Amino acid sequence: MIQDLHSHTYYSFCGADRPEDVVEGAIAGGIELLGISDHSHGIGNARLDVMFYEGDLGQDYYRTLTRYFDHINLIKEKYADKIKILRGIEVCTHTEQKRTALPESADISFFDYCLIEQLDQTSSSTRGDLFSYAERCGCAAVGIAHTDMFSFVERIGEKPYDYFKRMAEQGIFWEMNVSYDSIHGYRQHPYMLRFFEDEEQQAIVRESGVRLSVGFDGHRIAEYRPDRVKEYCERIHKLGIKLAFE
Repeated sequence: MIQDLHSHTYYSFCGADRPEDVVEGAIAGGIELLGISDHSHGIGNARLDVMFYEGDLGQDYYRTLTRYFDHINLIKEKYADKIKILRGIEVCTHTEQKRTALPESADISFFDYCLIEQLDQTSSSTRGDLFSYAERCGCAAVGIAHTDMFSFVERIGEKPYDYFKRMAEQGIFWEMNVSYDSIHGYRQHPYMLRFFEDEEQQAIVRESGVRLSVGFDGHRIAEYRPDRVKEYCERIHKLGIKLAFE
C-alpha cells in the first residue's frame, strides 16, 4: 500500500492549504492511504495571537482539538471511495518555545495515530522516555517523526534490537521522512538516507518486527512529491519490512 502518514494543512501555522486540497493532491498522486497530521500547537492554539497568550487555555484547547478532528472526519467520509484517510496529529514536545509543547492535560487519545517529534532533543518533554510518553498519548498507534532512532538508542545506552523489539510490541512505528521541498530547504534527512544504505540497520528493523512509515511532511501542495512517497514505500516492501497500518 502506498501511504503517506505525514501531511500538513492550514491548521498548522506553517501549512498553507485546505485539507480538501491536500487530499485531492494525494489522490492525483496515486496515494492510497493519507494521514493528515497537523501540529498539535497549530491545532490547539488555533491562532498566532493565542499561541503567545500567557494564560491558561484550559477547555478551549480541547475544543480546538475536537473541532479539527471533526473536520478531518468529514473529509474522510467525503473521499472514502477514492482514498483512505487517517486522522492524525503531530505532537510537539519542545519545551523551550512558548506554547509549543502539548499540554499535559490535553487528551489526544481519540486520534487514529500521533507522530511524536523532538524525542532526541534535551528540551523534549518526553525526557527521552519514548514508552512512557507514548502511553501518555493514548492513541491506537504512535509514530516517531524525523528522528535518527539508531543514534538516539545508542546515546541512551540501549541495544538497538531490544529497543526496536519493544517498539514493535507496543505498536510504535518509525517514520522515514522523505521531504524534498522549499520548506525544508530541499534538505534530505541523513538518517533516512543512511538507513537505506545500511544493511545492518535494515536487518535489525526487519528482525525486530518494528514497522516503518513514509512521510513527505508536506506543507505546500504545489511542492508535493508523491513519486518520492511511492519510491520509498516500494523500497521498504522490497526489504521485507511492513509499513504501519498495513
